[in-house]
Amino acid sequence: MSEHAEHAEHAEAHDHPTNSYFIWTALVLALFTALETSTYWIDFGSFATPLLLILMTIKFFVILLVFMHLKYDSKLFGAMFYIGLGLALGVYTAALCTFQFFVK
Repeated sequence: MSEHAEHAEHAEAHDHPTNSYFIWTALVLALFTALETSTYWIDFGSFATPLLLILMTIKFFVILLVFMHLKYDSKLFGAMFYIGLGLALGVYTAALCTFQFFVK
């Protein structure tokens, strides 16, 4: 198999998005950021904190999957990231419990 054929086969196996996909993703993230910052001058009441947490989580995973290319990389890289994220959250939760953060 020639080098050109191998490259073409590799390109077909990994269908990466176009630049316009990244631009639309950035615009959606900008819209979410505008909504987050609007909580400063618009009173959302008791829904403000859950709204911010939901938007923060969505933005985190969109950036992770699209701009960090985790969506298109090997599943091994995704597994390593999610294991590390789980361990970090576990350590953080244990530290908060140690300092009685959750006790009123």
